[in-house]
Amino acid sequence: MQHEKAMKLNLFFVLTLIPFIGFAQNYNSYFTGNNTDFVANPSGGICLMGGASEDDNAMKWFLQSANGGDVLVLRASGSNGYNSYLYSDLGINVNSVETIVCNNMMASAEPYIIQKIRQAEAIWFAGGNQWNYINYWRNTDVDSAINEAIGQRNIVIGGTSAGMAIMGKYYFSAQNGTITSATALSDPFNSLLRVDSAAFIANTYLNNTITDTHFDSPDRKGRLVTFMARIKQDFGVFANAIACDEYTAVCIDTNGIARVFGGDPAYDDNAYFIQSNCELNIQSPENCTPGNPLTWDLGGAAIKAYQIKGDSSGSKTFDLNNWQSGTGGNWYNWYVSNGSFFEQPADSIDCSPLTSVHSFELSNLNVFPNPCTDRLFIINKPSSYVDHEIAFYNELGQKINLNISEKGSEITLDTSTLAKGLYFVVTTEKSGLRSCYKIIKN
Repeated sequence: MQHEKAMKLNLFFVLTLIPFIGFAQNYNSYFTGNNTDFVANPSGGICLMGGASEDDNAMKWFLQSANGGDVLVLRASGSNGYNSYLYSDLGINVNSVETIVCNNMMASAEPYIIQKIRQAEAIWFAGGNQWNYINYWRNTDVDSAINEAIGQRNIVIGGTSAGMAIMGKYYFSAQNGTITSATALSDPFNSLLRVDSAAFIANTYLNNTITDTHFDSPDRKGRLVTFMARIKQDFGVFANAIACDEYTAVCIDTNGIARVFGGDPAYDDNAYFIQSNCELNIQSPENCTPGNPLTWDLGGAAIKAYQIKGDSSGSKTFDLNNWQSGTGGNWYNWYVSNGSFFEQPADSIDCSPLTSVHSFELSNLNVFPNPCTDRLFIINKPSSYVDHEIAFYNELGQKINLNISEKGSEITLDTSTLAKGLYFVVTTEKSGLRSCYKIIKN
């Protein structure tokens, strides 16, 4: 049945699923619910689903964020499988659920689809081939309308599998097909590895982020690290990453707090929040060149990953405002040596700037030479510093890891790798007293 713009339906409430076929079959539409548009005030947010079947509790969060409004499912293949699930199976009241299947690029210019995007309080991207989504919608009226809905009407947005993979500022396009971890690690410039940064879906809290899905089937940790290495190589950016196992979801509210849903403890459902190690003075991969295996090792601490096992309540969280604060998870160091991926438990990351550093005063320390070149010495260490900590910061207040050796009352810091500039040595006593000393590196 060919769709005409309003169909002149006299039924105010549609209880059955009604399929429509768009002009020239550019799209198929499947509608369930109230045919009259309901204007609501959505709560906003992002729901990222790792693939396989949906996590019901995360989908309830997604529907609740629509605040009773209209839900639009956009997909580039498939049929109406979401309609009854979202409209009635989860017990969350929404005005309607409509699935629109775009069959080709021409669908992106269909006025009916643009109208439905502008009326939706929630938009869900289904799975499939992410390149179809990118190829059909990028730089068209469809992605413009979606971004307008996110930015101006605060709609909630989400997706699973390919629908999650397109949500970040950076994205694996799959233009030439998918790629395994082994293939990516063996050659970061393999023709299958296509990471893009052209403007597409604009999500504030994913603005410096790439996402990956089906993270446990098969293991995709190696390929995601390779994506991050290519982003640094191609765009000069240390990007963050969010990844989900199958059956696992990350729901991000408008305050930037990510909750992880899954089947823990019955099932091993994990989400990962991944970043280059800001504590290192040098963060770039040692070898990311065409035809050679990736090496991003940096002493076994190149990448920091926070792993959370998702549960039914979404009680475990990660703060995307600072990418440091998490609850209920564990930190790991990830690294790659000659094309082989490794991970090991690690301490939490500390990227926070040193606040009020200029207010600290030098206390009972002899730090020399100043300016320094390859070595910095601290002597006359008072006895109260038996349980002390020493930290090193750059002019921006960012913590830098240096090799530190200690012998008796003398401490030596290796400053040979530092760029020229102003730095700070900060000591913290067991009592909490902090002392700071400015140094110049020549």
